[in-house]
Amino acid sequence: MLIIPAENAVNWRRPPWATLGLIVTCLLVFLFYQGGDSRLMEGAIKEYLASDLAALEAPVYEDYLQREIRFEGESERILELQDFQRVRESGEEVWVAVSLLVNPEFYQYMRENRELLWAPADRQQWLEQRTAIQTRYIDRLSSNQLGLVPAELSLYTLVTYQFLHGGWGHIIGNLLFLFLLGFTVEKALGAGRYLLAYLLCGVLSGLVFTAFSLGSPVPLVGASGSISGLMGMYVAIYGLQKIRFFYFIGVYFNYFRAPALAILPVWLGKEIYDYWFAGATGIAYMAHAGGLIGGAALVWLLGRSVLQVREAFFEPEEEEQDARFTTAYAQAMGSLGRMEFEVARRQFEALWERYPDRPILLEHLYQLAKLRPDLPEYRDRTRELMNETISRRQPERLVEVWQEYLSKGEGYSPLAAEDHNRVLFTSLRHDDLKSAEKAFERLRSTGDDLLTGEACRLLVEELEKRQMSPKARHYRQLLPAN
Repeated sequence: MLIIPAENAVNWRRPPWATLGLIVTCLLVFLFYQGGDSRLMEGAIKEYLASDLAALEAPVYEDYLQREIRFEGESERILELQDFQRVRESGEEVWVAVSLLVNPEFYQYMRENRELLWAPADRQQWLEQRTAIQTRYIDRLSSNQLGLVPAELSLYTLVTYQFLHGGWGHIIGNLLFLFLLGFTVEKALGAGRYLLAYLLCGVLSGLVFTAFSLGSPVPLVGASGSISGLMGMYVAIYGLQKIRFFYFIGVYFNYFRAPALAILPVWLGKEIYDYWFAGATGIAYMAHAGGLIGGAALVWLLGRSVLQVREAFFEPEEEEQDARFTTAYAQAMGSLGRMEFEVARRQFEALWERYPDRPILLEHLYQLAKLRPDLPEYRDRTRELMNETISRRQPERLVEVWQEYLSKGEGYSPLAAEDHNRVLFTSLRHDDLKSAEKAFERLRSTGDDLLTGEACRLLVEELEKRQMSPKARHYRQLLPAN
C-alpha cells in the first residue's frame, strides 16, 4: 500500500530550485562518484576468483547462515542459505564470490573467529589474500567510504550517506518522492531553511538507524530517511487541515481527503510493523520511522522560529487568484452597470484590500468618490491615487488627478501643503515647469512658510540651470529674508 500527499501542484513560474538542486546532486554523485563502484567490484571478483578464498569461505558461510537460523532465530536466512547452496552447486563462481564479498557482517564474523575457523596455514593464507582484496577494493566502495556505518559512526557520514544510492531502482524511487514532497515543503519554508531541515532530518534518521543497529558493519545509503522527514514536515505544516492524498493498493488507485496529521501514525505504524515482521528486505525501516518523527518534531518545535511557515504558503496559486479576481471584478462592474454605486464601492474596497497590486481598483474607487466631491472621501481617494501614481512613475496621471481635484473638490476639502509639494517636485523632475509653477502658487496659498521657502529655492535652482534668468529672479524675490 502506498499513500502520498497530493495537495499542491508545481508552480513552474517559481521553480523549486533547492529540490531540483538536491535531485541533480544525487544524480551526479550516483553517476560520477558511485560509477567507480562497478570497476572496484570487478577487480575484487577477479582477484577473489584467482585465489583459493572461495574454497575456504563458502563452507564457513553455510555454517554461518545455519548458525543464524538455529541460535539467532533469523528464519529469513533460510532462503538466503538455499539460494547460496543452489548457486554453489550450479558452479556459478561469480555469484558465489559476490555473495561472500558484499556481506560485511560475514566478513566481520570471519575476522573475529578466524582462530576457530581454520588451521594456522589456511588462516594465514586467508588473512593475507582477503585483507588485500578488502583494502584494495571493498573498503573503497562508495558505501563503505561515505555510507553510514553504525559500527563506525562519524559526523560527516550522517550527511554524506543521504546522497548515495544502491542502484537505479533505488535512486529513481527516492528522487521521485523527493520531488513530490520537496517542492511543497520548499514553498512553505523557503529554499535555505528547507535545505537545512532536509539535511537535519537525514541526520536524525541516521541516528535512529544507528540506535537500532549498534555495532553493525552494514552501511546505510540513500535519501529515504530525509524524504521520510519531508513527509513528517509536510503533514505537520498542514496540521489538522484536510488535504488530498493519493493511494495505491495492488492495481487500484484513487484519492481521498483527510486531516494531514491523521496519516502520520499510519505511516509510522507501517514502518515499525515492517521492521519487526517484513524480514531481511534490505530496507531501513527504522531510519524511515526516525525521519518521519524527526520531520514532524522539527516543525512542531521550531515552527514559530527557525522553521516558521511563510505566510504566502497558504495563499492560492496565481492562476486561482486570477480566476477569483476576475469573478469578483465582474460582479463589481456589474453593480456599476446597474448604477448601484454604494454596492460597487463596497465590492471594489474589498477587492483593493485583497489585491493591493492591482491599481485599476483604486481608479474605480477614485471615480466613485468623485461622484460626491463634497465628501472627504474624494480628497482621501485623490491623495491615495496621487501617491500610487508617484510610486508607479506616472507623472502625467499625477498632474491630471491633482488638477481635477482643484476644479472639483478643493473648495470643499483643500489639499495639504505636502500634496502640492509632491506635485511640484515630480513636475520639476519631469521638466513640466508649467505644472510646477502652478503647484508652487497653490503651496503658497496654504500658508506653510517652511515648505514654501524650500520649494521656492528649488524653483530658483532649476530655472537657473535652464538659463531662465527673468523667472529665476522673480522667484528669488519671493524667498523669505534671512
